[in-house]
Amino acid sequence: MSCILGQGKSEMETEQIELALLLPTVSDPGDSCIGRLADLLTAKAGIDLAHAIKADEDRPGRICIHYDPSVVSTGQVRELAERAGVELDQRYGHWISKSRPTHARRASAIESRLERIDGVLEAVVSPDGAVRVEYDKEATNEAVIATALNDWIGDAESVADPHVGHSHSGHDHAHGGIFGPKSEMIFAILCGVFLLVGWLIETFGQWDRWVALGCYVAAYVSGGYYTVTEAIEKIRAGKFEIDFLMIVAAGGAASLGAWAEGSLLLFLFSLGHSLEGYAMGRAKRAIEALSELAPRTARVRRDGTESEISVDALIVGDVVVIKPDERVPADGFVIAGQSSVDQAPITGESVPVDKVPVDDVDAAAADPESLSAKYRAFAGTINQSGSLEIQVTKTASENTLARVVAMVSEAETRVSPTQKFTKKFERYFVPTVIAGVVLLMFAHWVIDESFSDSFYRAMAVLVAASPCALAIATPSAVLSGVARAARGGILVKGGGPLESLGSLDAIAFDKTGTLTEGEPKVTDVCTAEGVDESELLRFAIAVEDLSKHPLAKAVVRDGRARLTEAGQGRAETVPVASDLNSMTGRGIRATVEGDVVHIGKDDLFAEIDGTPIPDTLRTIVESLEQNGRTTMIVRRGERYLGVIGLMDTPRPASKRTIARLRELGIQRMIMISGDNQQVADAVAKEVGLDEALGDLMPEDKVNEIKKLHSEGGVAMVGDGVNDAPAMASASVGIAMGAAGSDVALETADVALMADNLDLLPLAIGLSRATRRIIRQNLWMSLGMVAFLVPATILGLNIGPAVALHEGSTLVVVFNALRLLAYKE
Repeated sequence: MSCILGQGKSEMETEQIELALLLPTVSDPGDSCIGRLADLLTAKAGIDLAHAIKADEDRPGRICIHYDPSVVSTGQVRELAERAGVELDQRYGHWISKSRPTHARRASAIESRLERIDGVLEAVVSPDGAVRVEYDKEATNEAVIATALNDWIGDAESVADPHVGHSHSGHDHAHGGIFGPKSEMIFAILCGVFLLVGWLIETFGQWDRWVALGCYVAAYVSGGYYTVTEAIEKIRAGKFEIDFLMIVAAGGAASLGAWAEGSLLLFLFSLGHSLEGYAMGRAKRAIEALSELAPRTARVRRDGTESEISVDALIVGDVVVIKPDERVPADGFVIAGQSSVDQAPITGESVPVDKVPVDDVDAAAADPESLSAKYRAFAGTINQSGSLEIQVTKTASENTLARVVAMVSEAETRVSPTQKFTKKFERYFVPTVIAGVVLLMFAHWVIDESFSDSFYRAMAVLVAASPCALAIATPSAVLSGVARAARGGILVKGGGPLESLGSLDAIAFDKTGTLTEGEPKVTDVCTAEGVDESELLRFAIAVEDLSKHPLAKAVVRDGRARLTEAGQGRAETVPVASDLNSMTGRGIRATVEGDVVHIGKDDLFAEIDGTPIPDTLRTIVESLEQNGRTTMIVRRGERYLGVIGLMDTPRPASKRTIARLRELGIQRMIMISGDNQQVADAVAKEVGLDEALGDLMPEDKVNEIKKLHSEGGVAMVGDGVNDAPAMASASVGIAMGAAGSDVALETADVALMADNLDLLPLAIGLSRATRRIIRQNLWMSLGMVAFLVPATILGLNIGPAVALHEGSTLVVVFNALRLLAYKE
């Protein structure tokens, strides 16, 4: 179950070992069970510290244990960890469900119900219906939890989750009831109708006052039904929250004979509930639209015949046929046909990507994640011009689209720092309000007024001080932000990364494959005096064509292109080379047209016999190397033909992305690279970065990120595989090209689905917009409370207080929904 991955001495004479996470059903080092494991271990004598370490390219997530070898041995530490891990895994479970979308206040009621179950340690419910529960298996089980949830929300169909102890339930609507999914809205409208009729009768009618009272009572029943239901659930859990305050205020108004004011309160409160649910449903539908991208059926070829089957019936290795204008039904790679595919629904790329067949089907099937984008296709993307045949590499439940939908839904249950603050604030604020209202009820003992006046004022303050808008301020913004990001090809794993990303002013970039193309290209062809460029290229191509080195392939590919361009579309004939001899680390030698041709670094020509490098050519070499080029000197016999300069060139998007990030206010941007400092400096200068750090080993990258993190926070942008350790050490890890990459999706806090830096400014900008709207919502909700409380104490009636209070709640929700329409 565990293995020692590393061991060393610390300055305090303690030792440390790194063990696998020890929990077979938990892969996330941030899981609370890992925290429990760490707490359990540190309680043991001799163990000073235990902490989780995120996964990297070579190793899965693990736990690092610091211990005193004079007190406990390494073997004892391992045994303790294994026993604790098994104990925790056997005892604690995790359960995830998808329920009906609802509003934040009702989501809180569901949390209360779940937390009331013996054995439930934590329950988080998102307004869009995502539910996450952690529980003690000795006290309860997932069947009990599912029953409680279904009793509250309605029967649901559950399916197994890949993570042991998890399940998902599918629902489509907000509130159920005798009028169906729109019951709450209908009840709110009925409340308003009864209120209006009662007021008209009371004001202008000649009927008995009991008729008007009957209308008000009907308004109370229809307007208070759902509010009372939710309040009762919370009271049972020992929580006195917003719904309770509204019921008390309405009851107080009725006891004073202010039936119209109480009915108005319940009408606006219930209407706010239903409109809130409708508005949040819009954000939910933006996420559901992702899952609807994949077609229901696929045209599959088996045993030479084509048939149409359910996408769920596809298996790895099946060949599916996609006609023009059809959606791709599964993840896979192209084995026949050529076409352009619109990948915007998954990766956010605005331009269709050309697709061509792989050269070797067996090799592609063995390692599909290493294939270039031109060979790969993802479920939910749209084929355009030509027909394609794709070999399936992932089933419907495991493909990129399914993983994104599942991760986005789970991300909504990840509580952000601001959400934690508001929940904590509400926990203390509501009892304080109740205590203050009780005191105000006895104001007539201090000032000259009747008890009814003091009671009315107390009820008005109760309405004014209810933090309804505060409860919805952050969840609505986070849900909208996560949904908008997903629609743009960006996967944000919860409110935490979404908020953190917008607060950072430093970003570190990996070089190879992130800022650069990831493969060398010929950038300079400099001929010696009296030599034609075509001669230099022809002999260089002839020799390098015998080599398999990446630099050699670049010379052959780009050299042929230059010859074709120089010949105005007609490629010049390249001679045939023979007798290749490689001198490792220095260069190669071969025979071409009877002459011995040497190609290599300047060190090579200091070792072999013959004419030394001319000073003019040496000057060119030094100039190219100072600009970050890798140089190849070409000599034919005793005659030098010139120098070829190669470089891993920056992506076209790098320079404009850096410029756009500066416009967004990112103050410091750094490149970290394992290449030599000259190459790093050259790339940094070309793309417009502040500084570059070269000659870094993987552990050096981690140390640099930790240093930047300690100075105020930093985001690390990489490919999610090679850069996993550095990304894990950053405040926010951002993976590029995550579509189809399980490692990138698992390790990053933010995943850019396309291998395209242009998505990064969108992610940063959206995060900043989310933070801005959260702040606006918090100021708006708290500001309204700060205004209404003294106003009601000084005499503002319940009616205006209700209108302003509930109006601010709706303003907060619709302000958050602006994020769904966010544009750069």
